[in-house]
Amino acid sequence: MSTMLDLLIKGGPVMVPMVGLSVLTIASGIERTAFWVNLLRKEDQIASDILEAAHYSLDTASAIAERAQDQPIARFLQAALKLNGPSPETFRLALETAGDEEFAQMRRGDKLLETVVGVAPLLGLLGTVTGLIITFMNLKIGGTGSSIDTSKAAAGIAEALITTAGGMIVAIIALVIFRVCVTLRARQVEYFSKIGGKLELIYRHLWYEPSQESDRPLTEDRPPAIVGR
Repeated sequence: MSTMLDLLIKGGPVMVPMVGLSVLTIASGIERTAFWVNLLRKEDQIASDILEAAHYSLDTASAIAERAQDQPIARFLQAALKLNGPSPETFRLALETAGDEEFAQMRRGDKLLETVVGVAPLLGLLGTVTGLIITFMNLKIGGTGSSIDTSKAAAGIAEALITTAGGMIVAIIALVIFRVCVTLRARQVEYFSKIGGKLELIYRHLWYEPSQESDRPLTEDRPPAIVGR
């Protein structure tokens, strides 16, 4: 622990924002890990239960989805199941809208990670420049009073190297977390499309009756408006 603290101190003032970025990156990584572990551990069973129940009762399927509202796949499917006798087009639109909302939640933290990936190397480069400036300022070469303050020069070089390494490490960690999240989200898009398609087929084949559409807007016969007196 003391060695890590010594490195941070030797890295100079640039290490202060670098530490902040590293804390944000680790916090985002922990939050995303918990989110994806919880999602991937339960969604297959929930989706299977909902689709199985949909063969016999849409109300039962909707109730199962209602009990699992902490899962994106349940919220996605229930958006269509809770409708009252929709047309297939409305059924699909409900799924698509819910899917877009869930994918937006899955993108949470991406902007932060992208910012860290871009800013951390620049902070490392800034630390490199300031460290080299300190090094050259402590190199007194030429003239009658030529001398080299080796301790201060070494401190400048250490600052340059530490900040460069720190910026690269933080950026690499953030990039790995970001790419893993992007990959998992791409798989979820395919998974949601497959499960949503299966539910739509069940609805079309077993439950849809065109003569009993209840989501079609009703019109009433109204007397013509009277203009004037």
